[in-house]
Amino acid sequence: MRKKAREMNSQWALEVMHKAPFVTVSFVDESGKPYGLPLSIASDDDKHWYFHCALEGKKLDAIKAHPEVCLSAVGRCTPTVGPKDGNFTLQYKSAVAFGHAEFVSCDEEKIHGLRLISERFLPQHMDAFDDAIARSLSHTVVVRITIDSISGKRKQYDKQGEEMKYGRME
Repeated sequence: MRKKAREMNSQWALEVMHKAPFVTVSFVDESGKPYGLPLSIASDDDKHWYFHCALEGKKLDAIKAHPEVCLSAVGRCTPTVGPKDGNFTLQYKSAVAFGHAEFVSCDEEKIHGLRLISERFLPQHMDAFDDAIARSLSHTVVVRITIDSISGKRKQYDKQGEEMKYGRME
């Protein structure tokens, strides 16, 4: 990380990932080209994150070729003018994680991953979850990403217009 003064701890970075509306997951495809896309992912233990997809596609081909992935999330991004110097800048909260992806084969874990995703993004519709699983489990792939490392970074000003560096909280 170039600007160490903006570095935040891993627990803080995990909070950014949990709150982000989506997380960009970057893969390397079978020809060695990068492929990243925003995904709706969820976790209940901070180590294993789940997403789902169709039975075929570029994500699956990339995972088969190169299971290593990079995740990035931005929880807040606000363009602003620096209160002290007048520079155009951004206030932001971000997280970057590295890990590896693998296909979930056990139905019990697939349902667990799908439940986490549903509870995160559609908690008000969980009464329909079991019916949806009955209809779609056989033609849904669930992928587990196991996080190996994670870091966070932010730029934020306090009420006095000073940048909050070195993990300082308000």
